[in-house]
Amino acid sequence: MKPIHSISKPLFVALLLAVCLALPTPARSAPAATLDCAAIQSTILGRAVNVCVALPPGYEASAPQRYPTLYFLHGLFENERSWSERGGEQVWEDLMAAGQLEKFLVVLPDGGKTFYVNSFDGHERYEDFFIQELVPAIDKKYRTIPEVSARGISGTSMGGYGALHLAMDHPDVFGSASAHSAALLPRFPHPLPMEGRWGFYARVLQEPFGAPLNEAYFDANSPLTLAEHPQRFQHLKLYFDCGDQDRYGFEEGAQTLDRILSARGFPHEFALRSGGHGWGYLSQYLKYSLLFHSREFHEAEQALAASGRSGGTR
Repeated sequence: MKPIHSISKPLFVALLLAVCLALPTPARSAPAATLDCAAIQSTILGRAVNVCVALPPGYEASAPQRYPTLYFLHGLFENERSWSERGGEQVWEDLMAAGQLEKFLVVLPDGGKTFYVNSFDGHERYEDFFIQELVPAIDKKYRTIPEVSARGISGTSMGGYGALHLAMDHPDVFGSASAHSAALLPRFPHPLPMEGRWGFYARVLQEPFGAPLNEAYFDANSPLTLAEHPQRFQHLKLYFDCGDQDRYGFEEGAQTLDRILSARGFPHEFALRSGGHGWGYLSQYLKYSLLFHSREFHEAEQALAASGRSGGTR
């Protein structure tokens, strides 16, 4: 006699199959972003420059797809790894994971204390290196979309100054630019104090702008001066913000830039936000520049695809 609770083999198989189908399928781990760091040898500078490139998730497996590129410039006393070590990369990754951001490369060069310009004494031609060597090297090594509209530049503090300067000075290289807490100084007091905040400025600005500080050279390179002639960069898309309690007083320079551009009818996005200076501020508001560039890159890719010049597909 069969036990009363025995189950036929066909019924057992059916029940087992039902249980297996009801169990959740183990999730496949999503591809992660990667940080590729190396040194680029510069003939112009006569030395190597450390550069990191943040590659979006799926970059390695997506060949031959090409991507827009954002250059992000660090602040004073930082380097090419500050983006990844202080939270910038996490903000970028989280926005992509949430589906709010187009995928693009982020290039992170070490700018030292150069303010990303050619030094007054001609010894450190960082701007020439950036435009003539760095950008071509990135386009050669990585699967970028080597078009102006698909190339942006951003930065914080000294890097914000550099991003605005390079974009306004080279609109044939960058189609969009943004800056957080850019180191914009609308005017110098006379005589220039050597103590306090102005003394600090005088010391850090001597390396790129002359010792003693050559104010004429500083003014010639300043985004505030370049902004007075927006016809030179009329196709540039521009966003910038600053904290209303910036400890260096850079909100005054940001508001001055906004007034100059507005008076000349140049379209741009500007926000004076609640906060101070540094990564505490940037961790809250970096998303706005990333979303700005993502939008511009998306429009650029659509236009390039329509014209048959797109370097890849989404």
